[in-house]
Amino acid sequence: MTPHDTELWLSRFLLQTPPRPLHHPTGPNAAVLLPVFRHQGHWTLLMTRRALHLRHHPGQISFPGGRIEAGEHAAAAALRETFEETGIAANQVRLLGQLPAINTSTGFIVKPWLGILDGLPALRLQPSEVDSIVLLPLHEALSARRRQTEVWPLRGKQQRLHFIPWQQHLIWGASAEILFQLAQQIAAPSG
Repeated sequence: MTPHDTELWLSRFLLQTPPRPLHHPTGPNAAVLLPVFRHQGHWTLLMTRRALHLRHHPGQISFPGGRIEAGEHAAAAALRETFEETGIAANQVRLLGQLPAINTSTGFIVKPWLGILDGLPALRLQPSEVDSIVLLPLHEALSARRRQTEVWPLRGKQQRLHFIPWQQHLIWGASAEILFQLAQQIAAPSG
């Protein structure tokens, strides 16, 4: 993407009405940040690989984030959790907006936030939560040719699952669903 292309997709994201959110009787209980920055000439997403000793989703590729504390706004939770997991401070992130909340198969309602960084800051990974980072070029994350979609039976229902292979990693589950929503948001016709 050229800098001009970047301005176009950023303005599309900022100016479009987001897709109709799902109905959530209790509201989101988790929030994540999609940190985007220029890296080697490309817009790039920073993702984390969850620590291998974790009880839930060990080794899974995810976005930094976690539970929303009582009385906390979802954006504040995404920024707080990002700092705790990666050392990226809230003042290093320019929030652009949010994507619709998603329901996960584990019962969480996750609110994703898109934020721009001036560059990749020095990271301080929290080893109790994060094994490593994964840098995913945005054009690869949004590519329809890279994304694979399958329908699987899950808890008595048919569920659509997205998969995005990247290098030696497989991005799937809530993270792949969020990337699918981001691709829809950016590609949706304006007006």
